[in-house]
Amino acid sequence: MKLFLDTADVAEIRTAVRWGVIDGVTTNPTLYAKVGKTSYDELLVEICGITSGPVSAEVIADDADGMVAEGRHFARLAPNIVVKIPMCEPGLEAISRLAEEGIRTNCTLIFTANQGLLAAKAGASFLSPFVGRLDDVNEDGMMVIRELSDIVNLHDLDAEVITASVRHPRHVTDAALAGAHIATLPFKVLQQMVHHPLTDRGIAQFKADWAKVQAELAEAKKG
Repeated sequence: MKLFLDTADVAEIRTAVRWGVIDGVTTNPTLYAKVGKTSYDELLVEICGITSGPVSAEVIADDADGMVAEGRHFARLAPNIVVKIPMCEPGLEAISRLAEEGIRTNCTLIFTANQGLLAAKAGASFLSPFVGRLDDVNEDGMMVIRELSDIVNLHDLDAEVITASVRHPRHVTDAALAGAHIATLPFKVLQQMVHHPLTDRGIAQFKADWAKVQAELAEAKKG
């Protein structure tokens, strides 16, 4: 399963890329608002220069023509840009039109397998169900991942399922087991995946034991 970083923070992206575990990046207007010290276009170009994987750039237009115009604009910024479009009637039309032009899209704000199926039929390259938000309203977000992944695989649809709205490391494990192609996660969750108290304790113990032996050797040489 591929891992995307869900952020617009360039420092976080650079760090994760150095670790060698990130396959792409997803952004949205909310994430951009947290770091918006430059234009969205400039930020996207910088991110695309850090990773060669897909970088999702989200439209803000409400109508199909506006979404298509924004999508064409984003696609011209870098070859690895993917246009992020919300699940809605104009969104489906925009996805279909952009697909005809060879522009990849990521259908976002999916909350049912049926919505994901429609997006795939329209030509979306990526399907993004929001598991955390479903869990928030007492629904089983991971069930949508399982159902949609099965549908995509069973019918050989040309789309990849992205587990989005990831809140904790267990979401990533469950997504992998549910057959998701990708999980997009905040940097904080990526860090949590790295660490375990027993790992941290073991590293500290190894260092302490090494230092003790070196001190004993040094003392022996003096004697």
